Amino acid sequence: MTGNAKKLETGAVERKRGSGVKYVYDVLRDEILDLTLPPGSPIDEIQLSERLKMSRTPIREALVRLASEGLVSTLPNRSTIVSNIDFLNLHTFFDALTLMYRVTTRLAAENHVAADLVAIKAHQAAFSKAVAAQDALAMIATNRDLHAAIAEAGRNPYYTSLFCRLLDEGRRLLRIYYQSYDDRLPHEYVEEHNQMIAAIEARDIDLCDRLGQQHADQIVAQIQKMISRDRRRPIAL
Repeated sequence: MTGNAKKLETGAVERKRGSGVKYVYDVLRDEILDLTLPPGSPIDEIQLSERLKMSRTPIREALVRLASEGLVSTLPNRSTIVSNIDFLNLHTFFDALTLMYRVTTRLAAENHVAADLVAIKAHQAAFSKAVAAQDALAMIATNRDLHAAIAEAGRNPYYTSLFCRLLDEGRRLLRIYYQSYDDRLPHEYVEEHNQMIAAIEARDIDLCDRLGQQHADQIVAQIQKMISRDRRRPIAL
């Protein structure tokens, strides 16, 4: 085999391996964020290998990546579980989330170009469709994509990276929150998003700041209300 042939073969193997890691990562990440794999549940590498028809090497590499994002944890006995949600320190998460809603919406008003608005409005249309269909998983995913697009319009990749991580971590909280509804899922976010988009398009930075704060405040208040709900049932003695 010639040197060039060896390089081509090696490159193909590396690409295949890399795509395998990404595939495993994407599957596990979505299952964790959508609570298909609930907090605290074990991740069995052997069963996962059989289910995904992959070797254990890309699975382990994907787990390392998920661990770096705080989505899985390795126990002292080297077993892996889905990370628990740190309810005791949610205030720090809420502080960061609120700041990012404000900052990214402000920057989008200041720095967006026409193509950004096209992308933002397309994501908003997808979100509105998900709300109309009462599809909780689609609402969570399209909400994340909308706010990521707003962050990208702000032209600060560091804020975008941080905000996307916060939005992804928040997907588990939103999934729990939506599961608490016995009837129709809330529609108010559609109008809030429309107001934010209009303020971005008008380049009204101060209004974007206020709307970002209000949007975050409502989400935080609803999640806190859901978490603190008294779920005790009367027991006859």
